[in-house]
Amino acid sequence: MTKISHHVASAGARVRHVFVRDLDLMALIGIYDQEKINPQRIIVNVDLSVQEAEGPMSDEIDHVVSYEIVVKKIEAIVAAGHVNLVETLAEKFAESCLRDKRVLAARVRIEKPDIIPNARSVGVEIERGR
Repeated sequence: MTKISHHVASAGARVRHVFVRDLDLMALIGIYDQEKINPQRIIVNVDLSVQEAEGPMSDEIDHVVSYEIVVKKIEAIVAAGHVNLVETLAEKFAESCLRDKRVLAARVRIEKPDIIPNARSVGVEIERGR
């Protein structure tokens, strides 16, 4: 497994940092009966450490890890239906990002901002790598 201590771009290692910030979605998530039928808001943040190709950079979208594709994958996972745990959803998001062989590591943070009245948000953050 690749150990990434923090997600930053690195010229020496030829690593690019691709990210999605504060993606606001409605999801069926939770263990309580009402959470299984009433969507609730989640905030998703994703940080990817991406291995750059050797040689000069091409100006073609298929030569990079597209943040648009990352968002579409996340939206598709959410649309697939109810998940009990935020931890499970985070694992699914990370796994979908790591299917692209250029992604060395994925850090996923999911927040539920509307659950605890006196907390801005609650949630989980995971990091997975090759």
